[in-house]
Amino acid sequence: MHEEAPPPAVTRTLAQFVSGHPSQAWDAACDLAGHRTILNWLGCAIGAAEHPAVQAAVDAMAEFDPAPQATLFGRAERMDIGSAALVNGIASHVFDYDDTHPGNLVHPAGPVVAAALALAERFDCTGREVVDAVVLGVDVSCRIANLVYPAHYDRGWHITGSAGVLGAAAASARLLRLDAQRTAMALGLAASQPVGLREQFGTMAKPFHPGAAARAGLSAALLARHGFTASETAIEGRRGFAHVVSTQQNWAQALAGLGERFEIVSNTFKPYACGLVIHPCIDGCLSLRLQHGLQPADVAEVRLRVHPLVLELTGKQEPRTGLEGKFSVFHGCAAVLVFGRAAEAEFHEAIVQRPDVVALRRRIHATVDPSIAHEAAHVEIDCHDGRRLVQQVEHASGSLQRPMTDRALDDKFDALAVPVLGAARAAAVRRHCRALGAGDGELKALFVQAVPG
Repeated sequence: MHEEAPPPAVTRTLAQFVSGHPSQAWDAACDLAGHRTILNWLGCAIGAAEHPAVQAAVDAMAEFDPAPQATLFGRAERMDIGSAALVNGIASHVFDYDDTHPGNLVHPAGPVVAAALALAERFDCTGREVVDAVVLGVDVSCRIANLVYPAHYDRGWHITGSAGVLGAAAASARLLRLDAQRTAMALGLAASQPVGLREQFGTMAKPFHPGAAARAGLSAALLARHGFTASETAIEGRRGFAHVVSTQQNWAQALAGLGERFEIVSNTFKPYACGLVIHPCIDGCLSLRLQHGLQPADVAEVRLRVHPLVLELTGKQEPRTGLEGKFSVFHGCAAVLVFGRAAEAEFHEAIVQRPDVVALRRRIHATVDPSIAHEAAHVEIDCHDGRRLVQQVEHASGSLQRPMTDRALDDKFDALAVPVLGAARAAAVRRHCRALGAGDGELKALFVQAVPG
């Protein structure tokens, strides 16, 4: 009988990479992607600071009487670093407006940046150290995701939490300056804490996943710092993470180009506050609205042809809440046809339940077409006056093929942060975020400005 070759030493190799890779040893595009990832994360977290899910998390953590060690972005309270990582991680994902890696559907910043910023504030790290940790932590998250995707995701795991906990541990280990042995222990401890089930999509439990992963990864690194041990083959071992959570393992994807190709360069940012697979459909509807001056009353029927994943993930025909609306391709298309946009406001509960939006939503029909790529969509709109309008979308706005510009990302940040912080503080946060690594004081200044005055 043919025996399979043993898997590579993923845990040990990643630990050596995280602990030993030189600071800023990548090109300018990678460093820019790190800054953009942190800025987008901050906007999403600050914008959601008063969301009921975030308030519930703050109230729950307050029961522990936490020490005021770290900032809650967009809020006056401070909490211990574990609680701050949890709350900020929740806030960053509650709008479903955060970054996405298109190759594996991970929202990599959620766990990684939440853990990194909480730890950096507590241990007085520099902005340069934070950017380095985020680049490396995102790389670990996405490489672990690539290792087990798509079987892991198809099984029902929310890959943002389940892979993200290892990225959070990696970023935290880097900031704590752990050596390769202790970084391996941090990754091993994180491997025992995958979190997140896709059954929870459309509820507050979904944003809980990156928050819980941030706290778990941070805790794993602190445990390792103080000598707590784990298996040195926790990821690749026969009963390790990759074999337990997935029926397939792509070992090459975990280590290929390590230290030369960085996954953060493939990170993308959302122009629409909903599930990524909806975006091509929204783009198609918006394009037809703009081209033909469509009004909702003009629309007799909308027909969508989509990849199977669209209805699997976002097939809620009658969403009842704002969170459910983010997982309804029908609501996303109705919202953009009514308002000409699909930002966070268009997914508020009042909009999801508004009679004219509901009426239009019920005139939208979707059909699965396996020949259509997951990043594409075919949109047809029949009008009451007899016109049939057609739009084929190959790549949505915000994709790698059509990325958000720096100006668009700044505008998105301002739309989220200004209502919470005010214009002056929001501008200061943007400025300090862009300058992380350029001066020792930028990170401290960012923390000062990222809360209400």
